Amino acid sequence: MKDPESRTIFAGVDGRTDTELPEWYRERHRDADTVTFAEAVRDLPQAVETTVAYQNPYTDEWVETERFNALVEPSRARSQGREAEAGTDPLFHIPTDSYSIINPVDVYGPLEEVLREETIDGTPLGEVMFGEIRRYRGGGEVHMDIMFDGLEVRLPGRSDPITMGVTSGYDFFGEHAVYVEGFAQDGYCSNTMRSLTDKEVIKHVGDVRNFRSWWEELLAQVELVADDLFEFIRDAQDIDLDFSELPFTVTEFYTLLGFPDYLAERAAGDAEANAASPFEIDMWTLHSGATYALTHFFQGKEGASLDQYVRIANDILFNPEGTIERVEQAYKQELEADDDGSQASLAGERALASIERVSDDLQEKVDQFEKREDALRERFQEAMS
Repeated sequence: MKDPESRTIFAGVDGRTDTELPEWYRERHRDADTVTFAEAVRDLPQAVETTVAYQNPYTDEWVETERFNALVEPSRARSQGREAEAGTDPLFHIPTDSYSIINPVDVYGPLEEVLREETIDGTPLGEVMFGEIRRYRGGGEVHMDIMFDGLEVRLPGRSDPITMGVTSGYDFFGEHAVYVEGFAQDGYCSNTMRSLTDKEVIKHVGDVRNFRSWWEELLAQVELVADDLFEFIRDAQDIDLDFSELPFTVTEFYTLLGFPDYLAERAAGDAEANAASPFEIDMWTLHSGATYALTHFFQGKEGASLDQYVRIANDILFNPEGTIERVEQAYKQELEADDDGSQASLAGERALASIERVSDDLQEKVDQFEKREDALRERFQEAMS
């Protein structure tokens, strides 16, 4: 992803906790100055409304209008008034009059209260929370990863856990006021797993909801995912794709799913390097290859451009049948586009038959995934009701 303009590492909800970063996370951020979550949130830029004017092109006079109000960062606006050359432009956005400002403390202040009260194994979540905050566009766009040490999945043979949490963010530019979704980071390889729950989004229009109950419901969802993620991974490790029997390479597998070439190559390289055999790779390793490429080599920005590839990666783990169907359809379309004779057509039919055999072999194991996913969705609904 594009590098943020600034990055803040935090540990513990506030100064009353004595939280240290987990060793695996500290090793990757050894040069960072760590602050508390409350400090980090209160250091984020905020927005206030101010009157907008337009310049009359015939009189050169500035005319105020109540139809729009500018969003500015107040401390920067004060600095601009005192100094001839302010360091950062205070203007974020000029929205319509239906825009509702939601500042970071409005959202994450209630989360702090919940973290002090909710516990894991008897310890308040606020004492085991850690993560990072990333700023873009002068601080008008913010993304953060919030994880909980001990809320984790441990795989056999690995010393570092997959740690659960949420990724959240907001912007002042009219796209989304706030979003949050389930998230995990694999300490073994620093891969991030996004969209582990449905993304909850609050827009800049209408009444601001009760964020305290919102956070309580969302954290309950994350705990449910932690309970089931190990089972999904274990089942995915039992589903192998034998690429020596398939009409495409590992790189082409990712390309057929919709990854651009540069990501497909990185994903395939990681999957082949971590598989027992580069020709027989299980679905968990293929998923891990995809998250490796997205975490370390994605050239776009956080948000919608990343989300489309995250969904593809997650389907490899959570929806293997749908993944094979997507590959089959993409391969069939390529065959139809390249069909230039009966011999090629016959070879294509044989290739499609080999993909269909894989799909048939998966069916029994796929039923396990569907039952587990249905049960998880049902528990989600209960948690949110």
